[in-house]
Amino acid sequence: MSRVRFIVVFLLLLAIFEFALLIDVVDRDVVIPFTTWIAIISGAIIRIAQPGLHVIGTTISAPCFAVDIRNGCNGVEATLFVVAAVLAFPASVAKKLIGVVIGTGLIQLANLVRVVTLFLIGCHRRSWFEAFHLAVWQTAIFALAVGFFIIWSRRSVPANVASRA
Repeated sequence: MSRVRFIVVFLLLLAIFEFALLIDVVDRDVVIPFTTWIAIISGAIIRIAQPGLHVIGTTISAPCFAVDIRNGCNGVEATLFVVAAVLAFPASVAKKLIGVVIGTGLIQLANLVRVVTLFLIGCHRRSWFEAFHLAVWQTAIFALAVGFFIIWSRRSVPANVASRA
């Protein structure tokens, strides 16, 4: 029964989070400013290897390449997946808080690496860009989200549930 409850709560939370992303005010006042910070931080890192780089809003550009970080490429959906899974899991509030913080940080750190490497691939191996953008990094970020949840949930099983297993 607890597995069914987890799945129902997880899907409900995920639907609520995804629906919230469709609301204009959320996109304008939360997602776009967040994505702008991803561009600023990524741009600062890329600028080390790629002089002449400019960041305007969510767009990173240099003479060699330009990207506009959009929804789906900002790590928000993967983060919401982790948050929904952690919150739905039967663990203590403290363990959930730790899971949300670490999971969010891990996904966002990986997404920064993703943005930086994709930009550099676009500059130096443009023919590889689409494969890395759509196949390699999408899969890696989702696998990281799922892998994190699996590891976190195994370490966060309440004692009374673990003893029944």
